[in-house]
Amino acid sequence: MGSADEFIKLRCVSKEYATASALRGIDMVVEKGQWVSVVGPSGSGKSTLLNIMSGLDNPTSGQVVIDSTDITAMKEDEMARFRREKIGFVFQQSHLIPYLNAVENVMLAQYFHSIADEREAADSLERVGMGHRIDHKPSQLSGGEQQRICIARALINSPQILLADEPTGNLDRENTRKILELLNRLYSERQFTIILVTHDPFVAQWGRRTITMEDGKIIRDEYR
Repeated sequence: MGSADEFIKLRCVSKEYATASALRGIDMVVEKGQWVSVVGPSGSGKSTLLNIMSGLDNPTSGQVVIDSTDITAMKEDEMARFRREKIGFVFQQSHLIPYLNAVENVMLAQYFHSIADEREAADSLERVGMGHRIDHKPSQLSGGEQQRICIARALINSPQILLADEPTGNLDRENTRKILELLNRLYSERQFTIILVTHDPFVAQWGRRTITMEDGKIIRDEYR
């Protein structure tokens, strides 16, 4: 269904809502190990595209194939299992559980995937520079520290794909740079595929490829 250089493939993907067309016939191929930045103004369809690629939303028409699997043909429980095994998420909001400490928040992702392992979760926090904060709860952490925990949580199950929706949107420039340097280091070590949605040109330039969207369409596709 897909060749080695078509790890993620969208074929004529559209998304219609009652009052608007969010995506208009998107054709897109992402190779395994690419870091793709998706940019465009608010309302251009960036987040909708990410949600459909993750199976969190369904296209009105078209097909999404990931690693030779047509996810648009999956039942809800099959898609949930596929996400757990293949995809990690980082969002603008941290979505950390406020009454759990850092290591427990990371272990939560393990619990839904397989078996929670505190040592493994602690090691994941060490890799993102948060080993000294494993017992701290979200309210005791800065925005940048919370995002580091989110990255540790997203990567704990060794996903093949990391989907990030405005992951630095709530951070100042210095913390944005630190998060991107961290992501770049982890990406270089593991070579997973990154699809990162952003409105910030500084963030977008860290990708190896930039897709620009406008009015639900891809208007530009540039490689570095």
